[in-house]
Amino acid sequence: MADQPDNLLLVYLRRIDEKVDRLGADMHDVKARLSGIEENLAGVHRRIDRLELRVERIERRLDLAEATH
Repeated sequence: MADQPDNLLLVYLRRIDEKVDRLGADMHDVKARLSGIEENLAGVHRRIDRLELRVERIERRLDLAEATH
């Protein structure tokens, strides 16, 4: 009778261990995907910055920009 609770406990511990392993693998995947998103977002920010510079230059050439002090 004493062996049965120990075996049941081991069964639950093994299940928990398997779930933790799956969570670890999932987190690795999430981190990789998040890194890709961060890189893409940085690229978008660079493009926006370049567009802002171009618009400022166009505004200056057309005398549309407000005078700076």
